[in-house]
Amino acid sequence: MSTQERRILILGAAGRDFHDFNVYWKQRKDCRVVAFTAAQIPNIAGRLYPAELAGGRYPGGIPILPEEDLEAIIRREQVDEAALAYSDLSHEDVMHKAARVNAAGADFVMLGWRRTMLRSRKPVIAVCAVRTGCGKSQTTRRIAGYLREAGRRVAVVRHPMPYGDLARQVCQRFAEPADLDRHDCTIEEREEYEPHLRAGNIVFAGVDYERILRAAEEEADVILWDGGNNDISFFRADLYLTVADPLRAGHELRYYPGEINARLADLVIINKVDSAAPEAVAAVRADVLRVNPRARVIEAESPVVVEDPEAVRGRDVLAVEDGPTVTHGGMTFGAALVAARRFGARRTVDPRPHAVGSIRETFERYPHLTDVLPAMGYGDLQVRELEATINATPCDAVLVGTPIDLRRILRLNKPTVRVRYELAEREPAVLREAVLHAAPEPPSVPKSRERAVAAAR
Repeated sequence: MSTQERRILILGAAGRDFHDFNVYWKQRKDCRVVAFTAAQIPNIAGRLYPAELAGGRYPGGIPILPEEDLEAIIRREQVDEAALAYSDLSHEDVMHKAARVNAAGADFVMLGWRRTMLRSRKPVIAVCAVRTGCGKSQTTRRIAGYLREAGRRVAVVRHPMPYGDLARQVCQRFAEPADLDRHDCTIEEREEYEPHLRAGNIVFAGVDYERILRAAEEEADVILWDGGNNDISFFRADLYLTVADPLRAGHELRYYPGEINARLADLVIINKVDSAAPEAVAAVRADVLRVNPRARVIEAESPVVVEDPEAVRGRDVLAVEDGPTVTHGGMTFGAALVAARRFGARRTVDPRPHAVGSIRETFERYPHLTDVLPAMGYGDLQVRELEATINATPCDAVLVGTPIDLRRILRLNKPTVRVRYELAEREPAVLREAVLHAAPEPPSVPKSRERAVAAAR
C-alpha cells in the first residue's frame, strides 16, 4: 500500500473550512492540505491561513485561493480530494461543484458531523436553520432570555466570522460594545454580536473552536450555539433546534447543509408564519416530518418592531437589509421592506443607480435585489462604499433592517429609522420547557440527549 500523503483542497468561505481543518484534517498524518479556496465572502482569497494556526507541518501557512480557479488549482497542486466546507448552497450547486472536481480528476468529499462536532462538558443548545435569514438570531436571543430568567449563566458561541487577522482572532470574547471596536469588527460581525451584548450575553467567536469552547465553559452553565447561514453545529447538542422559513417553502429539502439540520433537529421552529400563506406553512411542516418524524414542530411569528412609525408613513424610504440574508440567502426583502409596506411608506427607492464600488458589484452578482440595499461591510473600504451609496440615494428616510445601529459606524446625511424582527412563539411553553430540560439547574448532572429530546416532544 502506498504511504504517499493524499493532497487535500478545502472548499470554504472563511468559517467551516478552518474548523474542519482544525478538528480533522490537521490531525491526519496521511493527508496534506495544499490550499483553501474562498467563495461567498469578499476579500478572503489571497490571504494565508497562518503557520501559527496551521501547525508544525505547515511552516509556511496554507494559501487561500479563489474558488473560480478550482480546476487550475487541482491540476497545479495535484489534488487528490476536494472537501466541501461551506454552507447555504443549493443541492444542484453542490453537485455542480462535485462535477467540476471530479472532471478535474479529484475525489469530492463532504465530512459528516461525527468528524467535526466537538463535545462540551456543559449542556449545549444549538440553534441552526435550513437557510440563511430564517430567524436564528431572534430565536437565540429568546432562548438566552429563558435561560437567564431561570438563573443560568449563558455563553453564546457564534459561528465563525474571521474576516480580519486570523492569528488575532483565534479566540475572541465580547462582553461589552467596546469589545467590538477593540476587535475591529466588520458590519457583519457587529450584526451578530451587538444584539447579544445589549441583552447582557457574553459572546465567543473566532477560529479555534476547541479553545473557544473551553473558554466559554469556564464562564457558563450552558453553551448556546448561534449558527451561521444554514451550517450544522460545531458542537454536539443536548437540544438541537432548527429554524425553517415558510416564505421559502421547499428550501428545507433543497439546500446544503440545511436539510441536514432539518433531519438532525429535536425541535423545528417554523418562523414568519404571520407573513406566510397557510399552505406554505403546511408544506414546510410536511417536509420536515417526512424526513424527521421524531421532531417536534412549533410555529412562531416574526413581528416587526419600528423605532418611529411616523417617520415612515407617507415617506420615500430606502430599505437597508441584513447583507447575507438578501445576498446568498436569496431573499428579496427583509425587515426594512416589510416595515416600509406595513407602516405606509409612499414608496421604496431603488438604490441600484446610486451604488458605488463593491456595492454596485454586489447588485450585479445578485440581480434579484431591486428594492433593498444589502448592508455589506466586510472591510473599511466596503463600509465607506455602503455609506456613500446610502448618502447618494434620494429619499426622506433610511429604514435600517440590520441587527445593529448603522448610525454608530456610518455618517449618514438623512434621518434613519431602526427596524428589527423579534420572535413570538405560538406555543412559548414548549420552547421554554425544552430549553430548561436540556440545561438543568447546576450543579445537577446534565440530562442525556434522550431526555432532552423527550422534553422537546
